[in-house]
This record gives sequence, structure tokens and C-alpha cells, in this order.
Amino acid sequence: MPMVNWVPILLLVLSNAFMTTAWYGHLKFKESPIILAIFVSWGIAFIEYCLVVPANRMGSSVYSTAELKTMQEVITLVVFSIFSVWVLKEPITLKHGLGFVLIALGAGVIFYKPGAFS
Repeated sequence: MPMVNWVPILLLVLSNAFMTTAWYGHLKFKESPIILAIFVSWGIAFIEYCLVVPANRMGSSVYSTAELKTMQEVITLVVFSIFSVWVLKEPITLKHGLGFVLIALGAGVIFYKPGAFS
């Protein structure tokens, strides 16, 4: 796979790391004022946007918009799972895992190319 195909994926992974931190990182600091959590999260989200916009712009030359969105969702689940376990110390249960697998199977439908297995 040419490098240009991987750059948008890498940027999506990085952007998801920032967005997951923006959305859920403040849960480690529930004693801090909510307004502080909002502004810190907003600042972190700005970095995410600086990564996701170029990812989608570059990615659209290689992938369809539906494929980019599907990648984004699968990457989000993977990044969230890692963040949940390592940072929030919340386990991913069998129920969560099964749900994520079903979502990933749905993503596979988006990327399925007719005749790919013949």
C-alpha cells in the first residue's frame, strides 16, 4: 500500500487520541471545575481538528467519504478501548468486545469489493 494511503490513517489515529482525551480525560479530574474541563477539552479538541481536517482532505483522494468515516469509527473504538483500560481503568467487557466486533464487521461491508474473494 503506497505511503499516501497510510498518512490519512495515521492522522486519524492521532486525531482520535486527542479527541478521546478531550471527551473523556476530564473524568480523571472530576474535582476540577466543569468550566475548566470545558476549556481544556476545547483546547485539546482544537489539536484534534488540526489533524482530522488534513486527514480527511488527503484521504479523500484515496478513499471515499464513506470509507473515511468508517475508518474513523473503527479507529475511535480501538483508541477508546485502549484509553478506557489504561487511563480510566475501566475494563472492556465481553459484551463491549462483542459489540465492537459487530461494528467492525459492519465496517468490513463498507470496504468489501465485489469479486475480491473470487
